[in-house]
Amino acid sequence: MTISMYAASIPVFRQMLNSLDAVLAKAEAHATERKIDPNALLHARLFPDMFPLLRQVMIATDFVKGSAARLAGVDVPSYEDTEQTFTDLHARIAKTIAFIDSLRPEQIDGSEEREITVQPGTPRERKFAGQPYLLHYALPQLFFHVTTAYAILRHNGVDIGKRDFIGSF
Repeated sequence: MTISMYAASIPVFRQMLNSLDAVLAKAEAHATERKIDPNALLHARLFPDMFPLLRQVMIATDFVKGSAARLAGVDVPSYEDTEQTFTDLHARIAKTIAFIDSLRPEQIDGSEEREITVQPGTPRERKFAGQPYLLHYALPQLFFHVTTAYAILRHNGVDIGKRDFIGSF
């Protein structure tokens, strides 16, 4: 039995964004309960040369909306990248989920061989067929940034665990 491109992408994207949203809610509650300035968490990083939590969430949502749009053959939605609060991040995640939920399976199924170009016209331009793009580029990128966001929060004392990362499916 084969798995469709839609089944391998949209439900996974939704699951990871929902779990990211839930760990952000726990982080927000953690900051409130302990009277920690939310900016301490929002701007936290694992190491000085890594992006802070805010940017990790932005990049995770960028990979979801970009990957889903490219697989569906539609324009990638443009976001301002001005989020500064937990409320802003929750809204960005909700907007991204609404976008991927607007895509129909028939738009994505059959995209295994669709040519996908990332960073077109730049020295870093890469071309993929749809299936390798999803499995070897988009999903690993998403998992990296969601994992890093999780690790930043866990490192800063937020009471989250593996079940929070996995979320519900």
